[in-house]
Amino acid sequence: MTADHGRAVGKLGKEAETEHVVAFWQRLGLPGLIDVHTHFMPENVLAKVWAYFDAAGPLIGREWGITYREDEAERLAVLRGFGVRAFTAMLYPHKAGMAEWLNGWAADFAARTPDCLHTATFFPEPQARRYVTEAIEAGARVFKAHLQVGGYDPTDPLLDGVWGLLAERGIPVVTHCGSGPAPGKHTGPGPIGEVLARHPTLPLIVAHLGLPDYAEFLDLASARPRVYLDTTMAFTDFTEELAPFPVELRPRLLDLQDRILLGTDYPNIPYPYRHALDSLAGLDLGDAWLRAVCHHNAARLFGLGPVAG
Repeated sequence: MTADHGRAVGKLGKEAETEHVVAFWQRLGLPGLIDVHTHFMPENVLAKVWAYFDAAGPLIGREWGITYREDEAERLAVLRGFGVRAFTAMLYPHKAGMAEWLNGWAADFAARTPDCLHTATFFPEPQARRYVTEAIEAGARVFKAHLQVGGYDPTDPLLDGVWGLLAERGIPVVTHCGSGPAPGKHTGPGPIGEVLARHPTLPLIVAHLGLPDYAEFLDLASARPRVYLDTTMAFTDFTEELAPFPVELRPRLLDLQDRILLGTDYPNIPYPYRHALDSLAGLDLGDAWLRAVCHHNAARLFGLGPVAG
């Protein structure tokens, strides 16, 4: 099925896919889409990420073709053609001494890419609070924390000042803290829940709806009004084979309508972008829910406007 998805864009044609995506948000009366979980990073780093996916690395364990394997300029053109009016550059370190360098690249990328929400990252190390402060002063509007790839404990004392600073400034952190596609030593709702207990005003965006721990992360969001969830890869055929979202939990998605955000993992997805949107529509939660998820909630969170309609 993954290979079929990977060929789907070619069969459909880029123009036809673009028309499909644009028709999706136009039908909803939106000015476009806001995607809070897209990946742009230095080319040498991205090449290693793609090589890992190509090899079906141990955190994946299955075939995972990259659908949008183009150069940076083309990837940006495709996203803009879809009508994505704001997006992120999710990047993350897997070891100490890497985050500050990534933040320097991300600042340059944001400066030459005005529709990208300036993204930054961090790792538990003595200089973390300093370079996070510098990234914020340089204009960072969202951070990425990947507990699975980074393999670190979010309650590490070296990060307490970082979480506190982000909570104080009200800057969202997209955090891969769920245990999918494979559990990590510090994934699941427990460790990140401890961070939120210490810093209850921290705007936390749980990536991938916390899969496969959907119910637990819905509980966390219900209990803490600054917790959001992004839809990255959730509900797609690919993910439903791995970690299906329980049908009985769908009403809770309506209850949290104002705190669910569109995320896709573009370009590192093994199916066309349109499939992520069609999967959301297939939940039959209504147009108001789709408008909130695909645009309005992120527009409010990041002060992008407009949000009427």
